[in-house]
Amino acid sequence: MYYFWQNAKVQMQADIIFKYFPNLSEIQKEHFFRLENLYQDWNKKINVVSRKDIDELYLRHVLHSLGIAKIQWFKNGASILDVGTGGGFPGIPLAILFPDSHFTLVDAIGKKIKVVEEVVSGLGLKNVTTCHSRVEDLDDQYDFIVSRAVAAMPTFVRWVQGCIKKKSVHELKNGILYLKGGDLSEELKDYRNVQVFEMSEFFEEDFFKTKKVVYLPMKYKGKS
Repeated sequence: MYYFWQNAKVQMQADIIFKYFPNLSEIQKEHFFRLENLYQDWNKKINVVSRKDIDELYLRHVLHSLGIAKIQWFKNGASILDVGTGGGFPGIPLAILFPDSHFTLVDAIGKKIKVVEEVVSGLGLKNVTTCHSRVEDLDDQYDFIVSRAVAAMPTFVRWVQGCIKKKSVHELKNGILYLKGGDLSEELKDYRNVQVFEMSEFFEEDFFKTKKVVYLPMKYKGKS
C-alpha cells in the first residue's frame, strides 16, 4: 500500500509538468515521473538539493528549468551547454523535453557531476554528456548556453566567451538563456540587446512571480 501511495504522491507532483507541457510522449512522461525517486535517493548520499526544495522538486527545479523552453524551443540537432549544472538543472529536464538535441552539463564540483551522471544513467538518457571541469577550459561551441544564476551576468559572460557557435539556426540568435530572479536592472544595465521574460507570464504558480528568463545574444568569438 505504501508503494502505491508514494507513486500516487509523485504523480500528483509531476502533474504540474504535464499541465504546461501536455504533448509529451509516454517515454518523456516516464522520465519525468522517475526523477523524484532518483533525486530523493541520491540526495541522501550527496546533498545537491536543499531539503525544502527536494519536497517540491517538480515546481522549484523541474518546471523552473523548463521555463527556458517557453522562450526558445530547441530544434533537432541543437547543442546546449549547461554551465554550473549543480544537480542537473536546467540540463536534465531540458534533455528529457528535447530528446533530439544534445546537452553538455558541466560543473567544477565533482560530487555534483557524480549525481548528474547517476541520474542520467538511471533514466537512460542518450543525449547528455557530463563534464567535471570549469567552463573556461572547454573547447567546444554551442547554439545556446543555459544556467541557473551561478554568477552575475558580467562574470558569466566572461566565463563563456568563445563557447557560442557562429551560425544561428533558431528563431533567437545564439546566446545565453539564464534563469534568475529579483531586480536585475543594475546587473544588466550594460547590455543593450538583453531581453528579460517574466516567468509569471506562462506559469501561474506563486513561486514564479519573481522568476525570469534572461536572454542575451552573443557574438561568435573564436578561441585562440
